Amino acid sequence: MNKKDIGILIVDDEPSVRNSLSKWFEEDGYRVGSANDAADAQRKLQEGRWDIVFLDIKLPGMDGVELQKRIKEIDPHIITIMITAYASVDTAVRSLKEGAFDYVTKPIDPDYLTHLVNNAVRQQQLTIENIQLREQITKLHKFDEIICESSQMEKVLELAKMVAPTDTTVMIRGESGVGKELVARLIHANSKRRYFPFVPVNCGGMAESLLESEFFGHEKGAFTGAEYQRKGKLEMADGGTLFLDEVGNVSMKTQMDLLRTLETKQFTRLGGNKVINVDFRVVCATNKNLEFAIEEGTFREDFYYRLNVFTIFIPPLRERPADIPPLAEHFVQKYAISMNKNITGISDEAMEMLKRHHWPGNVRELANAIERAVVIEPGPLLRKEDLPIQIVQKSESPQLESLEAVEKAHIQYILEKTDRNISQAARTLKIDRVTLYSKIKKYGLK
Repeated sequence: MNKKDIGILIVDDEPSVRNSLSKWFEEDGYRVGSANDAADAQRKLQEGRWDIVFLDIKLPGMDGVELQKRIKEIDPHIITIMITAYASVDTAVRSLKEGAFDYVTKPIDPDYLTHLVNNAVRQQQLTIENIQLREQITKLHKFDEIICESSQMEKVLELAKMVAPTDTTVMIRGESGVGKELVARLIHANSKRRYFPFVPVNCGGMAESLLESEFFGHEKGAFTGAEYQRKGKLEMADGGTLFLDEVGNVSMKTQMDLLRTLETKQFTRLGGNKVINVDFRVVCATNKNLEFAIEEGTFREDFYYRLNVFTIFIPPLRERPADIPPLAEHFVQKYAISMNKNITGISDEAMEMLKRHHWPGNVRELANAIERAVVIEPGPLLRKEDLPIQIVQKSESPQLESLEAVEKAHIQYILEKTDRNISQAARTLKIDRVTLYSKIKKYGLK
């Protein structure tokens, strides 16, 4: 903030004090005004904007402490600094309790006054920035801004809205790409913890040893390469929300360690012995069948029940086709703006193809398809020729009636999706490589 934009009002019944303070601050580049009593000060406060007010405690009529209360009623963000010729601790403490930033005694030291005003300006800037940040956070991720028209997603939002104000642990279930993290962020943004961090952890994206350090942090020398102390995500999430994405991939050992932390709200960093207290809410997400994982012995039952308190299931995009048009239009607008393209919508033919597609990758696949289309289309409408080839081919192919035809088409799709990586395709299809080779040969898919 520029000094000339900062208004300082001096309220004192002594002309010499008003004049000397006005001169000091004007020379420093501030906008300065003065008043000789409380009534004059209130008029000036109503007529213009003031950031800092110097108040003499001993004023004729209404004293400075009472005037300070009136100022806070006019604008609670105005910083007040009391002036007194009497170094009365009682009066100073009283004024500070009423909200004064500080007080100075006469005679006033100019150097100290400059230092005091600089601190006051910094505090006001931080206060304003904090208010603006809170307003932005409050506006962020409103439930009515989620793009959907299906009754299924309306139900998801109702459940999220219901659980958001509580501290209840939430498990969000659904296929990859349906928007589980978006709903988790919505819950956090509408909770009482929204002014604290939202800390996501991708539980499926790293090895067990790295994941432990990611969660709990480590002390210097805890293991080879640990050259510095490092805070973990549990510590970073203190006061806020810890989002465990793909929690079904966490190892049994880490599940046990996390369970202990969730129960006690305490943990120690790797290689350390200092107990760290934390307070965070847990929201987790998974696309796995955790009940089956429990039966297989790969997921702890007690950890499951600790997480599965309030469940929200997000249906796949193919089960809520009403959401495809508004989502597609949203992505067109988003990517057209980011790429500075003159694209205003989607042709009817292209939209029909989007609605007929199965969307195994859900909303993420739809977003990627639209982004690719926007890249190659000059405008003004996206056409079917702009869509990925697999969407066009599947939309134009005849309906498959026999079981063998469906199986052949699905295997062909998975092979294309995995770039004909046999191992990856077999895992996706949940069959072994020998069976997959047999079916490739049977259906002539080479």
